[in-house]
Amino acid sequence: MSDEKKSISLPLANPEQAANEATPEAPAEGQDVLSRIASEVGQHQVVIYMKGVPQQPMCGFSARAAAILASYGKPFHAVNILEDPEKRQGIKDFSNWPTIPQIYVGGEFLGGSDILMQMHQKGELASVIEAAFTD
Repeated sequence: MSDEKKSISLPLANPEQAANEATPEAPAEGQDVLSRIASEVGQHQVVIYMKGVPQQPMCGFSARAAAILASYGKPFHAVNILEDPEKRQGIKDFSNWPTIPQIYVGGEFLGGSDILMQMHQKGELASVIEAAFTD
């Protein structure tokens, strides 16, 4: 038996996806976290602030919310708050909502995973998302 240590290299689960993952945006000079969040919410029809990314969520609530949004076939912007501790707290201050994920549609805060699920089950979410893409 040899005392050599072996090096193991594991491939990424999906190298193409990893290469295409959005990197956290560098803060614009002089722009605070709340301004950066306001800019993201204003630039995209649907935004989810979540733990992880839709292809690899890091909590069940984020997974459920991302899956619900994906089921509508409309593009949405996902922000992985685990990559930016300042944004992780900032989004809670921005919405005055204590939990993650947080979903914004048409620039308006909808709520978290439970509210999104309720709206989806009642059939209310489809019209809200559709309206965001027709305005």
